[in-house]
Amino acid sequence: MSTEPRDRQDPHHKPSLSRRHDVPFATIVAVLALVLLLLAAWTWSSVLLMGFAAILVAIALRAGAAVLHRSLGLGFKPGVLLTATAFVALFAALFSAVGPAVSKQFSQLLSSLPDAWQQISDWLDQSSIAQFVERRIGDGMDGGGGATGSIPSIFGYVKGTVTTIFGGLANLVLILIMAIFLGLDAPSYRSGFLRLVPLGYRERAGSVLDECGRSLGRWMGGQALDMLVVALLTGTGLWLLGVPLALLLGLIAGLTNIIPVVGPFLSGVPAVMFALTQGVDQALYVALLFLVIQQIEGNILMPMIQKYAAHLPPVLTVLAIVAFGSMFGLFGVVLATPLLLVSIILIQRLYVEDVLGDSPHDRRGGGGSPE
Repeated sequence: MSTEPRDRQDPHHKPSLSRRHDVPFATIVAVLALVLLLLAAWTWSSVLLMGFAAILVAIALRAGAAVLHRSLGLGFKPGVLLTATAFVALFAALFSAVGPAVSKQFSQLLSSLPDAWQQISDWLDQSSIAQFVERRIGDGMDGGGGATGSIPSIFGYVKGTVTTIFGGLANLVLILIMAIFLGLDAPSYRSGFLRLVPLGYRERAGSVLDECGRSLGRWMGGQALDMLVVALLTGTGLWLLGVPLALLLGLIAGLTNIIPVVGPFLSGVPAVMFALTQGVDQALYVALLFLVIQQIEGNILMPMIQKYAAHLPPVLTVLAIVAFGSMFGLFGVVLATPLLLVSIILIQRLYVEDVLGDSPHDRRGGGGSPE
């Protein structure tokens, strides 16, 4: 009696379609759960982004608490509260100190805009290149009411942007409150999250989670140093040029520098606008100052910081800014870099290493591309 399988005995035998396409019920449930999870994440994306921002702030608060613990022996919970209080007090004092001056200078800016615009027009009229450009776009300018008529629309847009920024202060307060709670009891939140992971993967998930926290901490430390240097250089340069509110504009330059590519533009525009109150030449000097500072920051400062902090490929950083910005607006632009950093870690550890089996040891020993 032949012991060969039936499909080998009968060449005309065809396997059952139900057997060939049999999908385990658990796989179907897992796929459906993943789809529902992605839909929920997209629906509640703004809430999740606020939660991620709160995690970043909590990391900063615990870093400050760690410094207080090492230097003063203060516990982590009092250190978190003290660090948060110090940040709030610092910004409140700064706002109360420069608020009246900002209001006065802004009023002066609005009143001097017509004269400044006339100076720009006179300067452009003397330039042959400007005359060529004016002839090329003359029809479009006529349709929009001319260059002078565009001033109200431009500053209407600026006013709307400022209103939106102040409207986001409520979200910032909420983020700070969540960050304080996260910072006060971070180990409990970590263990609670890991309890959602199956036991067999819990240790691996914990190590990946800790790596994300360490990388975000190093990135934030590097960004803080970069922002501090840019703020000092910008504030000092504007002060030497005699630009009004040099200290405040330098602080804005430092804070907005957390946003790659877009940040220098966001801080440079108000500085140039304030410089316009002193003349077109002053505005050009300020624009040149920002250009020089960004060259120093991009070619000297950041390469030095990236040796000790997280290094991200520039192309992926720009793509992340465009992608997250198009999906989530300004909030996505601000958080694009740390989101990219976490995404890279998750892909490397959970997919490249765990699924594909390509560990760092194998890459070093097998001739693969280095990390």
